[in-house]
Amino acid sequence: MTTRIDGKAYAAKVRESVAGEVAVLKERHGITPGLAVVLVGEDPASQVYVRNKGAQTTETGMLSIEHKLPVDTTQSDLLALIDDLNSDSSVNGILVQLPLPAQIDAEPVINALRLDKDVDGFHIGNVGRLWTGGEGMVPCTPLGCLMLLRDQLGDLTGKRALILGRSNIVGKPMAALLLGENCTVTIAHSRTADLPVRCSEADILIAAVGRPQMVKGDWIKPGATVVDVGINRIEKDGGKTRLVGDVDYDGAQGVAGAITPVPGGVGPMTIACLLHNTVEAACRQNGIDRASLS
Repeated sequence: MTTRIDGKAYAAKVRESVAGEVAVLKERHGITPGLAVVLVGEDPASQVYVRNKGAQTTETGMLSIEHKLPVDTTQSDLLALIDDLNSDSSVNGILVQLPLPAQIDAEPVINALRLDKDVDGFHIGNVGRLWTGGEGMVPCTPLGCLMLLRDQLGDLTGKRALILGRSNIVGKPMAALLLGENCTVTIAHSRTADLPVRCSEADILIAAVGRPQMVKGDWIKPGATVVDVGINRIEKDGGKTRLVGDVDYDGAQGVAGAITPVPGGVGPMTIACLLHNTVEAACRQNGIDRASLS
């Protein structure tokens, strides 16, 4: 039997924990953590995502601030807004929704964020801290994957982990996190030689390559734990579409020891970890030991 890892249920636990911490911050310290989300343009998927972030931020008792800018916003205007948010003491976390319109270069925008307000963990300073074992903000999706793995497997020491995908958002930070858990880590990608063989050697397989159902059941080591980060929309009969991951979920049944579904796996964890990071940012900015909030 293959265990279905319920990311939706675990994300609800994370949000419940965050709400408890927020209540303590308000009662003991008079602090309401604030998350500012900046959306440039009218990308439909981004609009839905930002709306969900705002609703869940408010539900946990935090302050939700949204800045929706027109699609023709200039880079200088966006940087000016970020400068204002960096200086605003009511804002503990800043998230700039990606992708940005073509006229805006994302890298200098992300690196303009105050390091301790970069709750997405994309600032080059936070990337460096992650890879050198320092204390920085950790990207939300990899952090969510790690939480699910710890919950499923406990101690990850000695596990052989393969990460399929080398993006700066998921693949590379995921590798750093698993190295920190004492795993033996391999990063693979679509051009890796003998990719099915490499996958079949892994006790932990993280699929984050963005190709629908690329990983077949016979690529998976029997009993391995599979975390599917992919979210792909494919057509089915009748012209309708459905969401699938990077792993052939049906083919993995009876082979994998445990697997995250799509949807309902990693996706809900991303926003939950964003809220987790916002509380972390509020604690660091105010010199509060987060452990004291429990």
